[in-house]
Amino acid sequence: MSNPKIMIVDDDHEILYAFSEVINKSGYISIEAKDGAEALEKVDAEKPEVVFLDINMPNLDGLEALRRIKNDHPNLPIIIITGQGTIHTAVKAMQLGAFDYIPKPISVAKVRKIINNALSNNQCTITESPSSNSNAIDRHQLIGSSATMQEVYKMIGAISTTPNYTPVLIVGESGTGKELVARAIHDNGSYPKEPFIPINCTALPETLLESELFGYEKGAFTGAMTNKQGRFEVAHNGTIFLDEIGDLPGNMQQKLLRVLQEREFERLGSSKSISIGARIITATNQDILSKIEQKTFREDLFYRLNVAVIKLPPLREHKEDIEILAWFFLKRYNYLLKKEIKGFSKEAMALLQMYAYPGNVRELENLIERAVMLTQGEVILPDVLKKMFNSSSIKSTYLPVISPIFSESREYLLNIFEKQFVTEQMNRYSSNVSAAARASKMSRQNFYRLIEKHNIMSDNLGR
Repeated sequence: MSNPKIMIVDDDHEILYAFSEVINKSGYISIEAKDGAEALEKVDAEKPEVVFLDINMPNLDGLEALRRIKNDHPNLPIIIITGQGTIHTAVKAMQLGAFDYIPKPISVAKVRKIINNALSNNQCTITESPSSNSNAIDRHQLIGSSATMQEVYKMIGAISTTPNYTPVLIVGESGTGKELVARAIHDNGSYPKEPFIPINCTALPETLLESELFGYEKGAFTGAMTNKQGRFEVAHNGTIFLDEIGDLPGNMQQKLLRVLQEREFERLGSSKSISIGARIITATNQDILSKIEQKTFREDLFYRLNVAVIKLPPLREHKEDIEILAWFFLKRYNYLLKKEIKGFSKEAMALLQMYAYPGNVRELENLIERAVMLTQGEVILPDVLKKMFNSSSIKSTYLPVISPIFSESREYLLNIFEKQFVTEQMNRYSSNVSAAARASKMSRQNFYRLIEKHNIMSDNLGR
């Protein structure tokens, strides 16, 4: 296989010479063009794998050249370079599909890293998408095929067959999908066409929360100009979902207990009882038992709520679902952001599986959304993820199994380790191969063999 071709387009002869030297010494083939018009001809004739394109050039400027090249070669990575970077040119370049945008002066290390990223985007192995019938546009869909999530699904099925007067308590960390579980119970219950009404108990002050839940009569308080139905009344035979129930004020805890026991309530300013037909589902990410000990939560209310309980696991406890979730969110944000990213490199997927996700599924979704937004090529690569991760939450002890065949999984993980080790040593010793090899207790020949095996670029391979 021939060495990759890298094109540099600039009207400055010194820039062309400097770039060509870096490209050729890095083992690639350099192609030069003096302006945008020449670049259009040589892209078709030479078929480069990567293009560096200056903005300010005679005859045809870089942005117009970028637009025309991307129109004919949509998957070609083009890096815009400029000596007069402005917000307008940066935004326009990214809108036109530039792979990256870098201002002058440009370091040798930066050029090599960008080339490596661009080539990796074209040449990397993409993980295979798990088979799924899920509709990625449905924001209220539970995703996961692990044994842990299967237990959750079974609980949802069992609870949805019970009458509405059976209360449900959903317990789980923030971001695990408690509202999605509540909606699933509602959608699979006896009254899926009735309203599903979510209420966050921490979002409203106590006085407003009471009027929102129970409604009020005209004249019940200053400003009550008309009668108003509360959420319990509006829900009819549907579902009321009370999130963050652990923060419910003491007075409201007492009133909720009465609603659960009597299945009726009164509007503020009225003595007339109104029957409630809705199912009440509550959720919390707190330790309710400790709040009972602290006298901040009623014990009798807890036991009234604690009839049908679903415990949602944190994502770190069912990591086997990360891949299917990542693909689900990729499809969703490809659609919403009008992108056409084909998938994840194996290294990127391994990195996703090693992260601890303190924010659980919600954090994974946010990570994929940002990765889709920032990725300019066809594949999500590790670099775009590393910028967003909290490094302290990467669990180095978790090793992703990418194949049921032992030798294939071992080889994959060994390659990741070798590349990371050699790269870090080269960075630590300023790309001095001899010094890095000595510090690693390896012969220079073996160390250099790993450099070549993993295509790790160095400024000082001759040392």
